[in-house]
Amino acid sequence: MELDPLILSRIQFAFVVSFHAIFPVFTIGLASYIAVLEGLSFKTRDPVWTKLSGFWTKVFAVVFGMGVVSGIVMSFQFGTNWSNFAQASANFLGPILSYEVVTAFFLEAAFLGVLLFGRDKVPAGVHLFAAVMVATGTFISSFWILSANSWMQTPAGVELRDGMFHVTSWSEAIFNPSFPYRFMHMALASFLTGGFVVAGVSAWYLLRGREVEANRKALSMCLWLLLFIAPAQLFVGDLHGLSTLEHQPTKVAAMEGNWETSRNVPLLLFAIPDQENQTNHLEIPIPNLASLILTHEWDGEVPGITEVPVEEQPPVAIVFWSFRVMVGIGVLMILFALTGLVLRRNGRYWQAPWFLQGLRFMSVAPFLAVLTGWFVTETGRAPWLVYGIMDQAEALTPSLTGAMALFTLIGYIVVYALVFTAGLYYLMRVLYVGLEDTYGEDEHEAERPMRPFSATHVPFEIDQAGHGDSAKQGGH
Repeated sequence: MELDPLILSRIQFAFVVSFHAIFPVFTIGLASYIAVLEGLSFKTRDPVWTKLSGFWTKVFAVVFGMGVVSGIVMSFQFGTNWSNFAQASANFLGPILSYEVVTAFFLEAAFLGVLLFGRDKVPAGVHLFAAVMVATGTFISSFWILSANSWMQTPAGVELRDGMFHVTSWSEAIFNPSFPYRFMHMALASFLTGGFVVAGVSAWYLLRGREVEANRKALSMCLWLLLFIAPAQLFVGDLHGLSTLEHQPTKVAAMEGNWETSRNVPLLLFAIPDQENQTNHLEIPIPNLASLILTHEWDGEVPGITEVPVEEQPPVAIVFWSFRVMVGIGVLMILFALTGLVLRRNGRYWQAPWFLQGLRFMSVAPFLAVLTGWFVTETGRAPWLVYGIMDQAEALTPSLTGAMALFTLIGYIVVYALVFTAGLYYLMRVLYVGLEDTYGEDEHEAERPMRPFSATHVPFEIDQAGHGDSAKQGGH
């Protein structure tokens, strides 16, 4: 069987970016939450806020470390698997990625150590400032990355000459048509991810009666945040959809499973897209609703997938179902936020076991929503790498063979599986220890941590019974 390097390279990049995406979307939201906790601690001098900040900083250290490890290889893939694209886009993407390093990585590198290891070693105001700078750095980093990705979706401010993209307007290229909506959408997704994870972990502790006051306050904060952010995401998603309809109509057609351009298009709750025959099977429609949502008109016209040749159509089934999973999870988030508001009236939001159990499971939901959202975004533009200008086959490294692509794909899967397993195991240990401080002040002062994981003060080793020393000291 002949190995197709294009298919294998697409699978490899999809695997790497999907694995990596779950970490930044969490750390961006969590960094802002830590900055808020530091601000409350600085203003009120309440030890509860200090304890919460210290605990979630430990979690941040682990997740940040996993994100760095998983993200390093992404840039290398442009050179190894997509060298034609890397060369053609160097005039734009080269400076953009450099700006991320200069403005975001340097900022995070300067203040991350102070945040992780500087408590009780620097003035409280300096520690607060470090937390704010780290949170700011995460957003600056996402600004440049999403600008680059959005440019690939809706290229602007460039012209293609002799196989090279030349920038004609930096402002138009950076602030391309889809960038504002994509940036807002991802920013809110980061807050939702951080909010639901903190709420889920706090609910887990409350179910076990651990650090009730601190976790009740953490849960209350998150529920207020989610009450506003979850509906806001629905509004921004609508704006993002209207922008996509204008600039990438085929992607929207695949999202809706709409094959022929027509009016009065129904919203399909369920369908089995059949790309070979250019039709759907077993449709469950709601009349006119797709037209209303996409055009804000009851009989609005929605483009069809068949407007473009078959070879320019994205994999419809993946886009169709990924979009429905993402939207379904978004609706579920809104329902949980509203339920929290109802339970708050009589103080049951932190005492109702069924609600707390639901929040535990919802802590995983944002990651699924982010992944399926990225599937819609990236798979929906296929076969284009730079939409409408350069397709994936043109961008592929000419000398790449199927065997080479398969070898690196297997290597990434093995290494990432080890990284994820080890990181998840260590993260679970941090969560098991909880908010209790398992080290004395003298031990803290004597330590000189040299890496982010050191900030957790939780040893990785386990004893013969399967528990680490710190877990035995702090567990319940």
